[in-house]
Amino acid sequence: MPALTGSEIIAGDLANHDSLQRLVTGADAVIHCAGNVRGATQAQFDDVNVVGTRSLLQAIKSTAITPRLLAISSLAAREPQLSFYASSKLRAEQVLQEEGSDIPCTILRPPAVYGPGDRELLPVFRLMARGIALTAGSPSARFSMLFVEDLSAAVIAWLRGDLNVEGIFTLDDGKPHGYDWHDVSKIVSRLCKRKIRVVRTPSWLLDVPAWVNARLGIAFGTSPMLTPQKLRELRHNDWVCDGTEFQRACDWMPAVQLEKGLQSTPDWPGCLDSAAEKK
Repeated sequence: MPALTGSEIIAGDLANHDSLQRLVTGADAVIHCAGNVRGATQAQFDDVNVVGTRSLLQAIKSTAITPRLLAISSLAAREPQLSFYASSKLRAEQVLQEEGSDIPCTILRPPAVYGPGDRELLPVFRLMARGIALTAGSPSARFSMLFVEDLSAAVIAWLRGDLNVEGIFTLDDGKPHGYDWHDVSKIVSRLCKRKIRVVRTPSWLLDVPAWVNARLGIAFGTSPMLTPQKLRELRHNDWVCDGTEFQRACDWMPAVQLEKGLQSTPDWPGCLDSAAEKK
């Protein structure tokens, strides 16, 4: 990975005390966005999301001057009963609040984040560009979204702030009440100039591979993405949130809603270029 001008890359991970110590020593602010999103057991998530967060806190506590801390959590922490991942993100937040009470800490809970480089949502949008929107849960389930550049802008706004903003804040792209799959299909339909059909995937078609993935993950120590736990997240009916509290606290405003975000994503389907050529 090439270093940015004036930056220093410190090799290591959340289990390496020496690298964590080098990372935080002399820092004015620390942004904690490391985490595990794949796994078949609670331990696989906790080892990184909970234990790793605790290790970072311990490193910060040992510094002479305590830096501000920004932790990128997940909206999934709002529903810890749904999955091992969601539970681990909530427990990580609790570690920050209970064991790091003497460290100025801001916790951000972004919803689904998409944009250039995204490996999770862009395949869904690419399939939609071909005319079909497959949903794991109800097509009427509602969810907020956030373009990756708006998330970056929120982090920069926090860094530039003069005051310690403590607490848990959600972020969204500013669309009231979020989206459902019909809203998303209409946006993709406009961009790609074709009709999009919204189809709910039969439960068994996802349940079977998710169950197999989980069993193989436990047996061989692999970290699958699609598991019964993940399906519970995907089938949850309400992932809507509101970022106005963070907007007031850090003078940040989202600038990109879904249609503009997809248009600004260069590795999105070529239908955008094709549509432009027809004009």
